[in-house]
Amino acid sequence: MISMRCLGRSAPRQILRLNPQLPQRTLSTIRQSSLIQQSWKGASISRHAAFSTSLLAREKEGQVDQELSAKFESELRIENETRDSESLPANIQEFLDNSAFELEDTPGQEEVALTRTFGDESIRITFSIADLNNVDQEEADQFDSDPALSDEEAADAAETNVQSGGANTKGSINQGRTKGGNFAVAPEDSIAPSDRAEGSYEDPTGGEGGTQEPSFPARLTINVQKAGKGVLQLEAVAQDGEVMIENVYYFQKPELADAKTAELDWSRRNLYTGPPFGNLDEDLQVLLERYLDERGVNTALALWIPEYVDWKEQKEYLNWLSNVKSFIDA
Repeated sequence: MISMRCLGRSAPRQILRLNPQLPQRTLSTIRQSSLIQQSWKGASISRHAAFSTSLLAREKEGQVDQELSAKFESELRIENETRDSESLPANIQEFLDNSAFELEDTPGQEEVALTRTFGDESIRITFSIADLNNVDQEEADQFDSDPALSDEEAADAAETNVQSGGANTKGSINQGRTKGGNFAVAPEDSIAPSDRAEGSYEDPTGGEGGTQEPSFPARLTINVQKAGKGVLQLEAVAQDGEVMIENVYYFQKPELADAKTAELDWSRRNLYTGPPFGNLDEDLQVLLERYLDERGVNTALALWIPEYVDWKEQKEYLNWLSNVKSFIDA
């Protein structure tokens, strides 16, 4: 590169030496033209740099940034005040300590997995915290799409006010509203079965309190794999202490059970994977439920998963608030 550059610089001089009759005016013209071009380039670059710098100075910070950052800070403060603890609650940790399942939870990801071995089987259960947000959205959509629901609630509220002078006669002492709009009666006021809060259920584990608000449905994918024998996959829903099977599939190739590519997904769609669970013989349904129960997919797990989903979703939400605020403040 340097030799070519030297050759280019010395070329005009060699031409003059070989032909001394060439007028010297040619060289001066070239030099003057070169000087004019350099000054023009410098001036144009200078004007462009000045314009770019002033533009960045004006757009460095938006008008809404400070207000938006303050709102995120407020949300973070409220969520941290209402949060019990950063560590796992005692009941969630107790299940992990006494269970054969091992937890696989990657921060920042929605999917959670529980794994264990049972004889020569490898069992993997996956669920997602997205189910919690999906249920909330589905309830809101259902309410918005059916105007009769809001009319019925307004009529019920008016009738209640007329009968009791503005107070609900059913458990009106020490009461609060539940998420679904029902009234939660305090334990000391539940003097008869008719006074129990609507929509509550008795704790199957016999814990203190006797009743609790129904949990949301958490969807489970249960893979039972045997080396060289394929995978038995069961889709189920865990809610209110029950595991309800919806579908049972069998895949001879294990990679089809968790199809991560478009090719594998297409191959899986073309397979016959069995009828819906509800179409099976009732004895088969009962035996498949006992099959899962024997492998630890039971009432204790069905109660634990919604609690863990709720705790993890809150944790991820706090991290999301913090990350977005840090980006806005940067």
